[in-house]
Amino acid sequence: MRPADFRDHLVDLLKNSPEVQQVAVPESGPYPYALTATVAGKECRWQVIGQLADGAKHNTPTAPVEGQPPAWTDAPVSAAPDAWLAGVIGRSEPVDVERLKVWSADPAKSSAGVTVFFRNGERAFVRLA
Repeated sequence: MRPADFRDHLVDLLKNSPEVQQVAVPESGPYPYALTATVAGKECRWQVIGQLADGAKHNTPTAPVEGQPPAWTDAPVSAAPDAWLAGVIGRSEPVDVERLKVWSADPAKSSAGVTVFFRNGERAFVRLA
């Protein structure tokens, strides 16, 4: 899924999440494909970065592939922001997602984010900006 499409998808998921008070898409700023979400009184800014599937071109859509929803772990709003966001994504039971990787669960990572591995070979990197 392309970054703008996945950002819009995240906006819809977050708007329907009971822990979220407000969701917005900034009109300008240093981060393209960004969104802000106020969760439990704290504002988080996320940026979506995309990676095409091998051999895919920007001017043609990648075919959707469906399967079973990915395994995921629910995390409370008090957990690491990226773990909580991965739970929001997982609860939606996305059939086009193969797996989710939470960056804060990896001791080698120094930033927070989620890598979304799509079944069609594309990836979305959702980083806390």
